[in-house]
Amino acid sequence: MSSCCTPDGSCSTGAGEATTATAVADSTATVYAVSGMTCGHCKTAITTSVSALDGVISVDVDVAGGLVTVTTGGAPDDAAIAAAVDDAGYELTGRA
Repeated sequence: MSSCCTPDGSCSTGAGEATTATAVADSTATVYAVSGMTCGHCKTAITTSVSALDGVISVDVDVAGGLVTVTTGGAPDDAAIAAAVDDAGYELTGRA
């Protein structure tokens, strides 16, 4: 079971299907290759940095595969995403 927003488990994060369906309707998922990721801290740092960008709906980090999937509302801003990854201390090496 994934962690929840509140200790008593009363948040609505379990409604992922409805949220995903809404997000996917007007969004673009782009997969980037990122070097230097080795652990959960890496995942958190990249997720936090890239999620702060305007237009970013979600970020999924695959540390083992060296991939970061960024879902945006429209076309992604590759330069801004690369800068956010760089700010987190990693290198975006291109689209996967």
